[in-house]
Amino acid sequence: MTKEEFIKEIKKLGLSPTSLQLEQLEKYYNMLINWNEKINLTRITKKEDVYLKHFYDSLTIIKIIDLKKEETLLDFGTGAGFPGMVLKIMFPNLKVTLLDSLNKRIIFLNEVIKELNLKEIETVHERIEKYTEKRFDVLTTRAVANLSKLIEYTKNIMDKNTKFIPLKGHIEEELQDVENKKLLQKYGLTIRDKKDFLLPKEKSTRTILLIEKRK
Repeated sequence: MTKEEFIKEIKKLGLSPTSLQLEQLEKYYNMLINWNEKINLTRITKKEDVYLKHFYDSLTIIKIIDLKKEETLLDFGTGAGFPGMVLKIMFPNLKVTLLDSLNKRIIFLNEVIKELNLKEIETVHERIEKYTEKRFDVLTTRAVANLSKLIEYTKNIMDKNTKFIPLKGHIEEELQDVENKKLLQKYGLTIRDKKDFLLPKEKSTRTILLIEKRK
């Protein structure tokens, strides 16, 4: 996905990136590649692939939620900052927390925040299962764990106003799993919405879930 194709595709999602946002994404890409030579951040390094599989893929969350209406977001297991850093760039209204268990990644993310001059974004070096300090409007994560583990990880930081939105690949087997259904029931959770789609160009399967506590 070229930068021009990226712009065209996110416009289909309802986004019109500013020149500053596009400049920030470009700087982010360059930092990702430079740091990746020192620490393992991503196997995806080709520019067209980063724009498709990291930048565009991160933004597909808006197929299921209007982030302009939300205030706080936690991206756990954020790795090199996907989707949270991309969401902060494109939705500066969000107060974003990036959480990861590997300090080397946190150091990288802090440098990106500084270089891009981003405000109201913080990093936390912690494992999600040990993080119980805050409540957020939106919880999200991408390709971190199977559904059962995600439910266990987030049960202590969800309340009735929280929207948990995991970005997944093919997930039908997990959704049909009896144990996963039992876990949802146990913690009073329900899948409010589900979006299935194919990633442009590559045509790989993506699924986005919206999980909430029952009112």
